[in-house]
Amino acid sequence: MNRVSALALRAFAATRATFALIGFAVVVAVIVIPRPAQPEAWLSAPAVVTADEEPLAEPVGADGLPVPIPAVSIDSPLERERRAVTEYIAKRYRVSDQAVGGYVALAYDAGAQYSVDPLLILAVMAIESRYNPVAESSMGARGLMQVIPRYHLEKLLDHGGEDALLEPAVNINVGAQILREYQRRFRDTETALQMYGGALDDVSTQYASKVLAEKARLDALRIKARKPLSV
Repeated sequence: MNRVSALALRAFAATRATFALIGFAVVVAVIVIPRPAQPEAWLSAPAVVTADEEPLAEPVGADGLPVPIPAVSIDSPLERERRAVTEYIAKRYRVSDQAVGGYVALAYDAGAQYSVDPLLILAVMAIESRYNPVAESSMGARGLMQVIPRYHLEKLLDHGGEDALLEPAVNINVGAQILREYQRRFRDTETALQMYGGALDDVSTQYASKVLAEKARLDALRIKARKPLSV
């Protein structure tokens, strides 16, 4: 072996030794040097709950019995009032609860739209038709509130004409409009009712008395329904 070959072999051996030392140092650094701590946000993140885990136990009192959770009531005074009125009408006039519930809802909507007490609207219905949506008088009055179409044709134009009065929603809407017009004209509910019933000249006000007596019964239900519930 000549001198050049010997020097090359020594250089190769030295290089291998250097790389071996570097690799050893890297391994030691990985094992010994600690990793940086995780951010606090990771540490405080909630654990993932799987569907297999059991639900939280009920809260218990000092006696070891479950503590009842009070129910949240969404039963407003207005809802109680409407329900009481519906039950009363259905029972008194022997009409389906479902049908009456629809008439009551329509009366409250029309009352709000035309500033008429919905109980007055319902009282007129009671006297006029006893809640028969297809009632028709010898004078041609139709539906729940017994509207005579020839006197109120302009109110029926947007509803398709006279035949629409047999639809409860249309009949109640038009009837409420008529009541409001008469109340504004006469500034007195009794006189407005007499006009509505075609009995303006009747000094006994018999028609208005019947309607107001029925409304008084409904008013009593309203007062009772709107009383605060006992705790």
